[in-house]
Amino acid sequence: MYKNNKAMLTLAGAVALSSISAAALADYPERDIRVIVPWGAGGGTDGIVRKLTTIAEDSLDVSMYAENIEGGVSATGIGQLMSSRADGYTIGALTYDSLVTVPWQGMLPSYDVDKLKLIARVTSEPDAIVVDADSDYQSIHDLIEAAKADPGEVRIAIQNLGGRIHLAILQFQELTDTEFRIISYPGGAAPQKEAILSDEVDVALTSLGDFSNLLDDGTVRGLVEFSDTQNPTYPDVPTTADEGIDLQIGSFIVFAAPADTPEEAIATLENAYKTAYDSDEFQEWVANVGVTPNWLGTDEVTPWAEQTAESLFSEMDALVEAGVMSK
Repeated sequence: MYKNNKAMLTLAGAVALSSISAAALADYPERDIRVIVPWGAGGGTDGIVRKLTTIAEDSLDVSMYAENIEGGVSATGIGQLMSSRADGYTIGALTYDSLVTVPWQGMLPSYDVDKLKLIARVTSEPDAIVVDADSDYQSIHDLIEAAKADPGEVRIAIQNLGGRIHLAILQFQELTDTEFRIISYPGGAAPQKEAILSDEVDVALTSLGDFSNLLDDGTVRGLVEFSDTQNPTYPDVPTTADEGIDLQIGSFIVFAAPADTPEEAIATLENAYKTAYDSDEFQEWVANVGVTPNWLGTDEVTPWAEQTAESLFSEMDALVEAGVMSK
């Protein structure tokens, strides 16, 4: 009898807690929402996340604020996101490196994608090679010839060693039989911009969106975009498919929350970001920064992310086997 009473009390307590939780969520959100950006301020990811979040908060009765937590090829910020309270008041932005590089390299021992609930993918963004406007390289083939003529002399700025852009240049070298002097500028695209402007490097490998302000004012030029689809914002920049180079690679932005975040909160956040994504303000803005808006909602984004990661893990393992890169 005692055991039955105890079980009934436990069940009653659980029901009460569930009711309290449901009642609390009925008023979600009641306070400001923190959005972790795992890259430095001033880069492409930072700009897109801030723009979309600013519009998304118009659908809510609270503020949403972005916080840059850089380091470890996004591992530092993602680690904080995974360990945050799953109450809907901390979310974060994931990029290629967050879903691929960090787990493949084992950079965050506690990393487990099951610790995250993916909310939505909002953009896709091919990598590209950019040069100073006064550069002698007028085409990607000029650059390839120069790199072949002086192996290891042409300086190329990437972001983090071991990250997606590093993988892109390693694949590019292998496909074109070239060798560059690879110089790493961790922390996003902002240091790469400084390197180009100060002539520390000859070219930069990033995305056109990351360099959109410098492309728009004519300070830099795009030589090629690693895609098979023409960028509508920069139609003068050829694709690798146009140039006969079989390499397509790039990043994306996915919003995520700690795994146990209540479904009601996830749905509210997904709706707020979808409204922002569909707005004329965002669509017109993103069309001018060289990034492709590319929405996948909560139900579709997780299987897409899993398939993408598995495919790229296989690619990188093959490059390790071939001695092109190390793990």
